[in-house]
Amino acid sequence: MASAGLREELECSICLSIYTDPVTLRCGHNFCWVCIDHVLDIQGTSGGYSCPECRQNFQERPALQRNITLRNIVENFLSTQPSHKDFGVFCTHCIHAPIPAVKSCLHCEVSLCENHLRVHKKTPEHVLCDPISSVQTKKCSIHKKILEYYCPNDCTCICGACRLDERHKEHQVESLDEASGKRKKKLKNVLQKVSTQKQETEKKVQTLQECKRKAQEKADVETERFTALFSDLKKRIEDLEKRVLSDMSRQAERVALSYNEMIQQLEIKKEELSRRMRHIEELCNTGDPLTVLQESDTGDMCDTEEEGDNEDRERRNKQLQDGTVLDVAGISHTLHMLFDIITGVNVCFYTHIASDILLDVNTAGNKIHISDDRKVASRSENSHNRPETAQRFQRYRQVLSSRSFSSGRHYWEVDVGGSDEWIVGMCYPSIDRREVLQSLIGFNNKSWGLVRVGNQYSVIHDSAIIQLPDKIPNEKVRIYLDYEAGQISFYILCDPIRHLHTFTASFTETLHAALLVRRGFIKLSGGNQKM
Repeated sequence: MASAGLREELECSICLSIYTDPVTLRCGHNFCWVCIDHVLDIQGTSGGYSCPECRQNFQERPALQRNITLRNIVENFLSTQPSHKDFGVFCTHCIHAPIPAVKSCLHCEVSLCENHLRVHKKTPEHVLCDPISSVQTKKCSIHKKILEYYCPNDCTCICGACRLDERHKEHQVESLDEASGKRKKKLKNVLQKVSTQKQETEKKVQTLQECKRKAQEKADVETERFTALFSDLKKRIEDLEKRVLSDMSRQAERVALSYNEMIQQLEIKKEELSRRMRHIEELCNTGDPLTVLQESDTGDMCDTEEEGDNEDRERRNKQLQDGTVLDVAGISHTLHMLFDIITGVNVCFYTHIASDILLDVNTAGNKIHISDDRKVASRSENSHNRPETAQRFQRYRQVLSSRSFSSGRHYWEVDVGGSDEWIVGMCYPSIDRREVLQSLIGFNNKSWGLVRVGNQYSVIHDSAIIQLPDKIPNEKVRIYLDYEAGQISFYILCDPIRHLHTFTASFTETLHAALLVRRGFIKLSGGNQKM
């Protein structure tokens, strides 16, 4: 109770709350700064000032002096008081201080601390319960009596008077304890299910976190790899730029030297012609016939010079042609290297490690052998006598993949080192399987192929053959598909990767990997899809 008395001493007489930033008037009374400042503002409109506590008058608006000592006392008092947030319900009778309640009386509709509980009436109608903020929740909203029963039919709590009402008298009601016990039993079952769901959710969270960690690790590795790739790409492009500019500079110097040489020769020729012109003019102006006739035959001299002029003209034309024509083949080769660099990076960006694809034995011709793991196709001299079906190639040693591609970006690779005559590519499933040429990969409008015969490489679609440059290493081939972009590209996996050709089309069907082997064997390395 001492705490309650101190609290009264620390209350502002204007707002009836504990002082906030207390100030003192000349009369010695204390107030909150905001409270007394507001009061003085109102008094100023009437022409006089006075203390709200003792009514002492002031001729002028009194100065406000902060009370540091009182402010410190207030702060110390508040630091020793329990926070209101720690208690949900306070005693109704303790009006001077928020004292936590220990019980609530449903009859009196009050909450009681320990002291007031001792003097509270304990007659039967005074029903005590744990402290509650609103006693009305424990009483019937109609009869204002204590709730004692539960009606399962209406799923509501009722009082004794409600039990006799027309609404409930035919219902099988239960006591609150009995109904609460049943509800708790159901809640325990729900709790068990929720607990199981929580555990499963926690496992999923852990799994996702692990996946996230792995994804971040992979992203870090890929970032490092691409950083190195770009660094290498920049270096290679810079080297290529230096080489091209150096070649162009050398060609420009060679052209300049050719022109300088021809200009010098023509300048000498011009001087010689000027000398001859002066000599002829002198002969024309001389009056001595013997001098004119005894001079060498100028007609023969001119004929000889004309013949020499023709030779000089041909030589100069050849020099002009040799000096001014750029080295197109060299520049094209350099630009082709640049294209290889860019397309090689393109493949690295859009594809990852190749995943397996398998050959479909049901499409294989009778003179092509398919290994047990469905990865290797080789020439077979003897027929396998496979059943003749609409899916099987009848004329050639060809086979399709079991997997089809209808969207996305993919690639697959073939080790072609075991054969020097083959075709690899892609085709629609509607490709002819019987006709001689129409069923051959690349010789129709439903397939695209890369062909090797001996040392000659070419690409083919709809019987249109494009010869490729020689000196292509017979190592491993990559076929890259971008379905939405309508592109099928062929690469040789040498160091660096070399782009051979790209077909562009608007695909109308799913696509299968396709291959033909005439000699030896070729082996699948896999395929990929970027999601």
